[in-house]
Amino acid sequence: MKLMLDRISLAFIALTSAYVGFFAYFATESWYDSFPGFGLRWLPQLGPYNEHLSKDVGAAYLAFTLLSLLVLANVKKPMVVPMAGAVLLVFNFLHFVYHLTMLHMYEPLDQVLNVVLLSLLVVMSIVLVVPARRTE
Repeated sequence: MKLMLDRISLAFIALTSAYVGFFAYFATESWYDSFPGFGLRWLPQLGPYNEHLSKDVGAAYLAFTLLSLLVLANVKKPMVVPMAGAVLLVFNFLHFVYHLTMLHMYEPLDQVLNVVLLSLLVVMSIVLVVPARRTE
């Protein structure tokens, strides 16, 4: 069961990170103007466009994509998953906490989506941090 949860968490984090990473790095202005897409816009409320910041965000998310995929390929190695989970948890938790302080800038639907999606990433990171039970 733990192995399946790790794989699901890593795949979800890899997919969402790839979406943000490619979008932010290779289409910086479009990402800023229309993220997350689907008719929603979450970035303009937070301040003016900054290409450097957008590229940095894209690069970080692409790094998370690679980390998640590398760990997914090595998911059965004992300490690989919890160590990667700890790295992802630091980012996802701090990202979540920041966005909690910015909810007042969004419409109710956007508030709910921010909390649900970002808390899901925190939970999935926690799943990765918890080591698998040792079988004797």
